[in-house]
Amino acid sequence: MAVTWDLKPEDVARIRFAFSPMWELVASLRTLQDPSRQSIHLPWIKAVRPRLAGLDLDELFALVPPSGYLADFITPPPQTPLPDFAAELAQVRGTPPERARTEAATIAGSDRARLDRFMADPAAGVARVAGALETYWRACFEEFWPRVYGLLERDVLRRSRQLTQGGARELFAGLGPAVEWTGEQLLIDRPWCHAGGLHGDGLLLVPSAFYWPSVAVMSAPYQSMLVYPVLGVGTLWEQGPPPAPGALAALIGRSRAQILLALAEPSTTSALAARMSLTPGAVSQHLGVLSDGGLAVGLRLGKQVVYRRTAAGDMLAGASL
Repeated sequence: MAVTWDLKPEDVARIRFAFSPMWELVASLRTLQDPSRQSIHLPWIKAVRPRLAGLDLDELFALVPPSGYLADFITPPPQTPLPDFAAELAQVRGTPPERARTEAATIAGSDRARLDRFMADPAAGVARVAGALETYWRACFEEFWPRVYGLLERDVLRRSRQLTQGGARELFAGLGPAVEWTGEQLLIDRPWCHAGGLHGDGLLLVPSAFYWPSVAVMSAPYQSMLVYPVLGVGTLWEQGPPPAPGALAALIGRSRAQILLALAEPSTTSALAARMSLTPGAVSQHLGVLSDGGLAVGLRLGKQVVYRRTAAGDMLAGASL
């Protein structure tokens, strides 16, 4: 089954990006149920598996079966480009009970007893589910979120630049084989989907590491949203910064060489600091030296400053590899 969305010029003009800790958390429930589907996340599975014994995830698993439709209310579209988990959890807690009941009734899962219990009192069910999500987040996901955040952030910066430079055609062409843009319609190869068309609110694009390599869509009564597979997911569980060749490290210093290589993709100071295991202050000093030397440049995007390599930085980094 393919989803067909007609995108008017005003919809294309209102394309925006965001990423969602709640979406990643909920998607990871499928990773736990079917590890073979996403063997790339085995390092995370091995790390959290001992912690699962003390958690009651049965109702969450009922609402998020291994395949097919999952309840939309537990993955609300992010309302800001950089939402935090607490804000998204508040959205889940505020779900109208009748909407939650309707969505639970749509699930074709096998755990009918838990789904029936949820539908019998959806207000209480929403409260239980929100509590379970919060407990699961703190036990199994919160400490890993900065790593996932950094990967998603780099993807959004890359795609934003792609949209600015090449327009919608180049952007959609890079979202994977399941997405096709005709110039007027967006065709999405997505089974089990009950979404309608866009409804005047533009299109929200959300990269995902834990839903990778699949795509997902949401529409009315929610913000129209396309979830697409993040690039670079194979690097998610790599440890430490990229290795710096000896010659480059000797020329500009090892930390600066590692930062220059990491700037193959635009990044913020905070994301670089997390990846390099350095303080933001130290990274900022190194970026200042690289910028003064004409190897990197900072560009302001909203409230953030994003750094990228210059042409000279690309040449120096490329020559060292």
